[in-house]
This record gives sequence, C-alpha cells and structure tokens, in this order.
Amino acid sequence: MLLQMLNRKEKLKFLDLALHLVSIDGEPSNFEGRILMMMLAEIGDEVASEYTFTLSDDYEKTISFFEESPVTVRNIVFLNISKLPLFDDLYNTKQHFFLEEIRTRFGITDAKKKQLMRLVYDERDLNEKIRRAVNS
Repeated sequence: MLLQMLNRKEKLKFLDLALHLVSIDGEPSNFEGRILMMMLAEIGDEVASEYTFTLSDDYEKTISFFEESPVTVRNIVFLNISKLPLFDDLYNTKQHFFLEEIRTRFGITDAKKKQLMRLVYDERDLNEKIRRAVNS
C-alpha cells in the first residue's frame, strides 16, 4: 500500500527491511514470498529490476536511514512491513519483536500502530471476502 509514493532509495531500503523481517525465521514462506512479489510489483519495474533479494549486512544503517525520513515515509514503511507476518499462517514471536523495534525506532505511537494495523486487517478481510465471493 502506497509504496509507489516512496523514492527510489526508500523503495530499495524498504525491500531490504522486508527481507530482514521474513528472514528472521529462516527462508521466507511461500506466502511471504508472494507478498514480497506483490510489493515488488507495486514498487515498479525500474527498482524491482535492480533488487537482488540478497540480505544486506547493514540492518542498522537501514533502520537509521528511515529514522531520519519524514513521518509519512516511516508510516508507509511500517504499514507495509506489518503486512508480511500477519498474512502468513505462522506468526513468529521474533517477527513481533522486530516490528516493535521498528515501531519504536521510527517513533510510531501505539495509537498510530493500532490505526495502521487496523488497515492491514481490513485489507486481509477484504481479500478473504473477495476470494469467497468468486469461489461460490
């Protein structure tokens, strides 16, 4: 959601952060991989073509980059990062702690987190309603 609003560098850094999240519990699940591919499509071909899906060594540099970004960028990144573990059947507690660290470091309040998470759940629920409607 709204990833197209990010600039080229923000998009690449976002993908790096997303890959760090899905790699916490090993290789990305099939579903996490599909969500990543959908995000990659939203980001656009020009950035997607140069991304290698290689985990960077400098996670701290990526977090610091976003700490200095405008609040809108941090909210978009947190919103989209939050989607990855919640759409998977297995929710790893390490991913929860990872998201909490990002939330804290990005200066996202509990109230804003709840607002953004509600949007993630609403999107997931809408996708499920669509699946049911087309399958019946």
